[in-house]
Amino acid sequence: MSDERITVGVVFGGPSAEHEVSGASALAVVRHLHPDRYRPVVIGVTRDGRWLLVRSETVEEVAARKSAGPAIQDRLTAEGTEVELRRGGRLVSSDAPDVVLERLDVAFPVIHGPFGEDGVIQGHLETLGLPYAGCGVLASSVGMDKVAMRRAFAAEGIPFVPGVWFTEKQWRGADDPVRLAGDFGWPRFVKPANMGSSIGISRVTGPDELVSAVEEAFRYDDVVLVEEGVTARELLCGVLGDMDEPEVSVPSEAKIIGGFSDYAQKYLSMADSITSPAELPAEVTEQVRELSARAFRAIGANGLARVDFLYDEAAGKLYVGEINTMPGFTSRSVYARGFAESGVPYEEILTRLIDLAFARHTSKQQKTVEAGQ
Repeated sequence: MSDERITVGVVFGGPSAEHEVSGASALAVVRHLHPDRYRPVVIGVTRDGRWLLVRSETVEEVAARKSAGPAIQDRLTAEGTEVELRRGGRLVSSDAPDVVLERLDVAFPVIHGPFGEDGVIQGHLETLGLPYAGCGVLASSVGMDKVAMRRAFAAEGIPFVPGVWFTEKQWRGADDPVRLAGDFGWPRFVKPANMGSSIGISRVTGPDELVSAVEEAFRYDDVVLVEEGVTARELLCGVLGDMDEPEVSVPSEAKIIGGFSDYAQKYLSMADSITSPAELPAEVTEQVRELSARAFRAIGANGLARVDFLYDEAAGKLYVGEINTMPGFTSRSVYARGFAESGVPYEEILTRLIDLAFARHTSKQQKTVEAGQ
């Protein structure tokens, strides 16, 4: 008897600094896919870029544990089979390319940061003609690049924190590099243009700290963004759907410890510091949700995104800080909790994302055929 379920390739890992949390997101997807409708196949991408097919027995064993994100990665190297993804969703053995180990119907990448959230893996899947969940190449790359993102927001009149950006070459060649970092007050935030989860970000309170913060940011990217510091509440809002019909969750609020949410807070302990829904006046809640939908459309998103805000309560101002096209994605994540409070359970989020993946793929195929006629 044939298995008529949809085979979902859950891809996680990758070379980024956010590698470790990706396993937890993948495991959550595997645990919550509807078992009568979907058959998950787990592929881990090592830090050096190898694709490893995880044995189904290993997935079942690790999924049975309460906390197993890092464990699944430890098991990968020892027991995963190195594979290559080919057209038609064929997963073939790297050692025996004629041997088809699995055939995927759709990919579900849950890779955070570079390689997974910047359009790279999306472009790879596009060239293979495989449907995939989440944002496409353009939205992923624009959402990942803070400078490109700000330009998209500016074009749509979406408010963001004042800031300046410069390249490493400009910084090293400047007679007075500190002047490149703007003339607004302190504190300021120094960020690599292309990196997520607060990695490489520093809060600086004066010129003496600025140079070392910029040098730290240049460890991760060739372009650095310096933003004016704003005393504000941090709000987060999920979006699900396509550009025509984006559904927006209730806003959540993250407690900011130490001036801003660092990597540990954003991924490792954020679930413990979140209030969902956020306690806000009704008009502010509505403004957050409206701006979230606008930000989603501004980058051409499809599938999911989380929009992060700074709310200057004293001044009554909202700023869009960033849009994440693959936010932390466990069932306890801010994204999932916001939608749970909005009446959309995690299992339904997964189903909708897969349906959106097929719809986008079908639409592209039809347009390609029509263009060739």
